[in-house]
Order: sequence, then structure tokens, then C-alpha cells
Amino acid sequence: MSRQGRLGVIDREHPRLSLTRQCTLLSLSRSSLYYHPTEVNQYDLELMNLIDHQYLKTPFYGSRRMAAWLRRQGYRVNRKRVRRLMKLMGIIAIYRPPRTSKPSPGHKVYPYLLRNMEVNRVNQVWGADITYIPMAHGFIYLVAIMDWYSRYVLAWRLSNTLDGDFCVETLEEALSKGTPEIFNTDQGSQFTSEAFTGILLGCGIQISMDGKGRCKDNIFVERLWRSLKYEEVYLKGYQSVPEARAGIGAYFRFYNGERPHQALGYRTPQEIFEARTLSVGEVDEIEETIMAQEEPERRCTQNTEVILYLWTEPDSEAMAASKTVGDSLNPPLSLSKLLGPPHVASYSLPFFSFSLNGDWRICFSSIKVSRSSLSTP
Repeated sequence: MSRQGRLGVIDREHPRLSLTRQCTLLSLSRSSLYYHPTEVNQYDLELMNLIDHQYLKTPFYGSRRMAAWLRRQGYRVNRKRVRRLMKLMGIIAIYRPPRTSKPSPGHKVYPYLLRNMEVNRVNQVWGADITYIPMAHGFIYLVAIMDWYSRYVLAWRLSNTLDGDFCVETLEEALSKGTPEIFNTDQGSQFTSEAFTGILLGCGIQISMDGKGRCKDNIFVERLWRSLKYEEVYLKGYQSVPEARAGIGAYFRFYNGERPHQALGYRTPQEIFEARTLSVGEVDEIEETIMAQEEPERRCTQNTEVILYLWTEPDSEAMAASKTVGDSLNPPLSLSKLLGPPHVASYSLPFFSFSLNGDWRICFSSIKVSRSSLSTP
């Protein structure tokens, strides 16, 4: 039983057992009965928000480098405070540690089953993870369960503590929508507890757990966290838990039902999850769609060089005659008047041109001309 669970068993009005005796029987210190955790101050919340932003950019920063980075930003912090805040947020630098992911004593750790496995169908592999969600005046924890193949978010929950109850509730909701063959998590105590693994084993689901120091073993859920934070959390700055619950719920509905995924051939996770499997023809169609999206960029940039031209002020009459407004795709009438004489013997005609903030960019089939990197003589 967890420490919080044992504290909940204490009966302060028991007629025969004193509090001291109850603490002894439950292996608790008596001071834990009277301890009231202090609230996180505003300065620590600001530091946690900065750490969370920087961690998404440089997940290999540990407490030493993170403290050095904060000091370079003008914050007076030491490594001890940064290490405490990172532990409170549940984040750790990506590296090969000697022994960091420790499950609770007595919890069984299962092997990683997904090495070299091809995930090619819905409900083959599900994954779960917990992340930290910053708010204006505090923070909360978010757990989500995702189908690996379709990227479909099956269930999620918010909690202000890291106990295992909200993870069990999320699992029960997800299982109402289907049953996976393999369920993958990290080695956190929330996922190694008997309450969580017992449900999986009772449904005949194989349990897989990330190896120590293996940051990419659950990469799909980790990528979900990045999308959620940059596309929703950091843009909104939630003021309260109800606001966070409403905002994250709306984002996951958008993520499942409206947001196209390049890896899915620009389809939505809901389309793939509800279709369950894809035929060979549909897989080929997805690959052709991705190739078609990438082909114009390859045609324009592959095997090209930037040819420099001396810039002269554009002729006002030529600019007016070109009738180019905003991001128009109409080519100018006089290319030589706009760009001046070229310093190469010949050049190809452009297949498109546009104007953005007054800077002309002309893309050719064999060369590319750019003004943005030139200085006016």
C-alpha cells in the first residue's frame, strides 16, 4: 500500500489504538500525520514554466545545465532548486542512467516487447504516459492512453497528485472502446501497481514496459505531449483546473477528429481507428499522397544553387504594370527591370513568383534567385 493509502487508514478517534500505535503498525512516522505541504510560490511556478519550455527543446539538459541556462536568462537559482522542481514536474534528462526508473517495492517490472516489432493494425499496441501541465497559478498532471497505429487518443484524465487512481480510471475508460494485444508504459509506480496491471492481465493483454534510459520506447505518446503543449497549453495559459479540462478536452477532440497527420497520409486518427485496418491499396494511396506533397519542394530545391544578383531599385512603372498585390502568383512583366542585369550567361524562365513583405523570390526549374540575403549597394 502506498504512503498516502496508509495515511488514509489512520483513525484519529479510535477508542483503543493510539495514533502512535497506529503509525507503528503502518510503518509511518508520526510527524507525517501533522504535516501540511506548503503551496508552491509564484517564483517557483515561473521557473517551472521556463524549465518545461526549455525541456521540450533540449530534453537532454539535466539539472546542472538547466540551472546554468536559467542563470544565463537572469534568474538567481542553484542546482538544488532546479533539481527539486524537475523532480516535482516528473521530468528527467534523456541519457543512460544507472538506476533511475524505480517502481514501488514489490511491484513487478515487465520486459519490453516492442523491439523490432512492426505495428501495422489498430489495437495492436496501446501506450500510456503522464506529463506535467503548467497553469497560471499552479500545475496539474495529465495521463493519456493512445493507440500507436492510428495515433488515436482513447482516454485521458487530469489529477493534482501522482497517485495511481486516475491512471486506473483512464485505463477502464479506454478498455470500453477496445482491447489491445500489447499495452506499453514506463516503469513508474502508477503503471506497475497491482491495481493497474491486474486489469490488463484480467483482460488477457500482454504488458510491455520501457527499458531503463530508453527515451524513445514510448515515442508516440511523447510526441503527443509536444503537440499538445505547443498547439494548446502554451497558447492558452489556463487559470484553473476546469479551464484546463475544457481546453485539453477540446484539443483532443480536434486532434482525433480534425487534425490531419502526415504519417497517416493526411488523414485523421479517428478515420484510421474507426476503419480498424487499411487495405494494400489504401497504404499505397497514403504513400503516394506523401510523395505528392513533397514533390514540388524537391523539384524546386533539389540540385539547385543560389545565384546572386546585384540589386537595383525596382522600376515604379514596371511594378505598377505587373499588378502584383500581396502574394500574387502573376509574374512581373519585366524581369530584367525588377532584378537588374544577371551575372550569369543564361537563366531559365520562372514557373512561379511571389512577393512577401516587399522581397521578391523567383524559383526556377534549375536555379533559385533570392534578394533576402543581399544588401543594397
